Amino acid sequence: MSLTDKAITRIRELIQSGELPPGSKLPPEQQLATELGLSRNLMREAVKALVVARVLEIRRGDGTYVTSLEPSLLLGGVGGAVELLQGDTLLEVTEVRRLFEPIATGLAAVRISAQQLREVEQHLAAMREARDDVELLNRHDAEFHRAVIAATGNQTLATLLEGIAGRTLRARVWRGLVDDNAAPRTLAEHEAIYEALIEGDAALAEAAALMHVSTTERWLRAHLQQSEASTARVGTRPS
Repeated sequence: MSLTDKAITRIRELIQSGELPPGSKLPPEQQLATELGLSRNLMREAVKALVVARVLEIRRGDGTYVTSLEPSLLLGGVGGAVELLQGDTLLEVTEVRRLFEPIATGLAAVRISAQQLREVEQHLAAMREARDDVELLNRHDAEFHRAVIAATGNQTLATLLEGIAGRTLRARVWRGLVDDNAAPRTLAEHEAIYEALIEGDAALAEAAALMHVSTTERWLRAHLQQSEASTARVGTRPS
């Protein structure tokens, strides 16, 4: 462990112990460095790293504060990382989605309110209207699932799934499904999820979501295999 990592750990321990609770202001840099037995340079590097991690925030002219430490803040960076993944690693992320999203959808079925159900239905209706518009399909697909997962009332789960099922990945899938004339089938899968939510049937909602995510995974797997085969053919052409 580097000296900077040790400095980061020391500050994190203060936060975890409650000495620096969410929203609190850190002591002046020199004072905190002295209290922790660190140099000012190490303290400065540790603070910078924790700012990037959204654990701390610097308010100009005021000082450095501990953030709210809400899941949406601390885990919000997952999506940015997922958008950069490619190939088999992207498939791994889809497998993670297959593990989480059906369970979350089942949980939503027993917790969703009438207002939240109306929001899900609105996005489903918008998807029906936008059958041939990939951008609109992608937007309302993302909002459909976001509304479903929000109904769980679990902010940590919602933030993780939001990061895993990023909009870029959804756009790639929808573009491929529209090109393959498979959009109607995928829309039907969304209909099945919605119907299960209406019934408040957790098992049915979980099964419908599993079928939907599995369809996405199969398409992505086939698409990546096709791309790899095309690349291999190009690589073996005689010069």
